[in-house]
Amino acid sequence: MRTERILTEHRRFLATLDHPEQTQQTVLAELLAANGATSYLREHGLNEHSGAEEFRKALPIRTQNAFGPWIERAMAGEDGVLTAERPVAYFSSSGSTGQEKRIPVTPTYMKRCFLPFYHASFAVLLGAFPDLAADPGGVLNLWRDPTSPHARTADGRPHLGLSQIDYGLFGEAGGPGPDGAAWATIPEQLSDADPWERAYLQLRLAAEQDIKVLIGVNPALIAGLPYQLAAQWPRIVEEIARGTVGGVPHTTPDPRRAEQIERRADEYGVLHPYHLWPNLRAAVAWNSVLASLYLPRVRERYGPGVRLFAAPIGSSEGPVAVPVDDHPNAAPLYLPGCYFEFADAAEPIREDSPTVTAAELEPGRDYHLVLSHIGGLYRCAVNDVVHVVDHVGRTPRIAYTGRDVLRTVGGVDLTERAVVRALAGALADTGAELRNATVETGTDRFHAAIASALPGPLPAGFATALDKRLGETAGGYRAARDAGALAPVEVLQVHQDAFQREWEHAIRAGRRRTRVKDRIFQPAPDSWARITADERTTADERAHA
Repeated sequence: MRTERILTEHRRFLATLDHPEQTQQTVLAELLAANGATSYLREHGLNEHSGAEEFRKALPIRTQNAFGPWIERAMAGEDGVLTAERPVAYFSSSGSTGQEKRIPVTPTYMKRCFLPFYHASFAVLLGAFPDLAADPGGVLNLWRDPTSPHARTADGRPHLGLSQIDYGLFGEAGGPGPDGAAWATIPEQLSDADPWERAYLQLRLAAEQDIKVLIGVNPALIAGLPYQLAAQWPRIVEEIARGTVGGVPHTTPDPRRAEQIERRADEYGVLHPYHLWPNLRAAVAWNSVLASLYLPRVRERYGPGVRLFAAPIGSSEGPVAVPVDDHPNAAPLYLPGCYFEFADAAEPIREDSPTVTAAELEPGRDYHLVLSHIGGLYRCAVNDVVHVVDHVGRTPRIAYTGRDVLRTVGGVDLTERAVVRALAGALADTGAELRNATVETGTDRFHAAIASALPGPLPAGFATALDKRLGETAGGYRAARDAGALAPVEVLQVHQDAFQREWEHAIRAGRRRTRVKDRIFQPAPDSWARITADERTTADERAHA
């Protein structure tokens, strides 16, 4: 771990917290100075001398996909389209719509925006466990997979995910932060393994180590690993004893470690991560939205002393917020990285939506997130909604509340944040606990699939409580229910492992683990069908429906 760089970038960030206006003015000025002569800004009447007011008036708010025509020109070899620098790669992400993104990545963006953000994000973890710097072998990073296969553009530039980027391209030998140790490298003979096999290979290598810190970022990785371990430990034991990885000789045979793991599995009837790694002390993941409802129970499988650290908030479009303390799911905006604008989330975002700056945000309110940065995105709506919690210094502390997508039934528009807040209320009302949940639309009602974290049926009245809470969190829901335009929500209790099975299915189908995320609204009918295949609706819920 590059300790000094982490601490330096974090100190620089902390120095901006009392100066949001000045910091944002500097970011915008540098953006315009670097890219003022590009085709995109010129076509909209801007140049390197334009100011903030001109910038906001001249440019429409666009989603990343709406930048497609300009990105196509850049990918075809035209220079100076979105950035003065030629992109060296393009970030990909399936996003909330499932459509593949192509986000230009320039050297300056990485060096001045993303890498400082990424470094600074590990300072809280390092402060809690300063000995990590001397023990990189104790870090298992599930999120980073720079050797996995990736696509390329027509002119040969990498088209890949954030987790796949080779930081060596930008002078970061070995990568920033706790990227893991040499033992984590998958044997070259297995480099073309499919995503599910790669997940096994990483777990097989880690099973011989004394893991102390787990980096997940995506909480689905933290939730999925115990499920994966329960299914694959016999193969792991066999390979440790033989000294093979994926059938390839790779390590020194260790029958003693293999016997130790097998004995623990036999003794407890299952193998949890804390059986494998009794010295595990910390896990890093997004702890918001659905994850905030299920991670407390998942953490038990990692050990009672394991601390959960909030991962930095960001997207493939750009960095958003960096943790500075023990807050479980919110962090101050990373104002040195992007020029941020915000639109009231009570209304759908449009090209001409009025926006406010970071310094104008009000605690307790929800906002659409719009960002611009030196890497070539200008007033980009990232399809995320954030909630302003409070301030750190004079900088707003925000929490991610869900994607900017909704489902409509009976004239009611249901948002992701309304679903999560209603679920949290229903759990508190009934004492229920969940492993995961998702929602689908019917002809006259919403359907919720719930995997309980506790054995047996959901508590009596859970469906009634959820229906009541949706009336509080979703605009128009209660009125539609009272008018008979909307039937009560139907709750389907599904198998405890239903969501982990779907996670496995997606990875086996070829998706990288980092891209398989929680879905508050299921985007595909076949996913919903698989999740609910073993449904069991309680008597209380049948009566309520």
